[in-house]
Amino acid sequence: MDGVEESGKTVDEAIEKALEKLGLDETEVEVEVLSVGRSGILGIGGDRARVLVRPKGGVAAPAQGAAAPGPGATSPAPGAAVLTEEDLETAVGVLKRLLELMNVDASVQVRAPETPGDGLGLVRAVLDVSGEDLGILIGRRGDTLSSLQFLVNLVVSRKLKARTAFGIDVEGYRRRREESLKGLALRMADRVKSTGQSITLEPMPPNERRIVHLALANDPNVITVSIGEGESRKVAITPRR
Repeated sequence: MDGVEESGKTVDEAIEKALEKLGLDETEVEVEVLSVGRSGILGIGGDRARVLVRPKGGVAAPAQGAAAPGPGATSPAPGAAVLTEEDLETAVGVLKRLLELMNVDASVQVRAPETPGDGLGLVRAVLDVSGEDLGILIGRRGDTLSSLQFLVNLVVSRKLKARTAFGIDVEGYRRRREESLKGLALRMADRVKSTGQSITLEPMPPNERRIVHLALANDPNVITVSIGEGESRKVAITPRR
């Protein structure tokens, strides 16, 4: 199955859980409601809502244990096609053409995803863009970079007639942002443990919330949950009871 099935008290809650797993937002997925659920009597005997959330063309579903791409073909993730040298060349070509149209002078290198910030488990390869004065490609809090990545994946998937996904980074922005978020998560977790009080972080996109969740996943003293709706969704760090 190319997608994630989740359940919740409501359809919206189930969708949010699936988005969290995928590291995507609502604009990048298609949602199939399997069951709207029912509340039951006095909260007893109800059914939970169930949804199936699939990435749209150009965005890949999680690929746990996917082989890292190197020169040439790679082993496919479950449900994914083999990533070939031709696929990589297509992706690089699309990105370079978009950069030309934007009058941006930059080079593009391909590497394997290594960390959650790279999209490890979600993308097949990372396209690193390097050059001078590339802030225009990043935008406020990475908004422009996210849009560029989505556009490249959309075009590449249509050219290849197969769903695949590439991560894009500019001058190491995503890695720096990941380290910043991990540091923030660890500091806030220490504060939660010392005070016994929950802390709610600023709103973040799904891929950044995923980094925080993973940074604290093995901490025996705190848990993380996502709260809020849409662009206001954020991570709360609470003591483990």
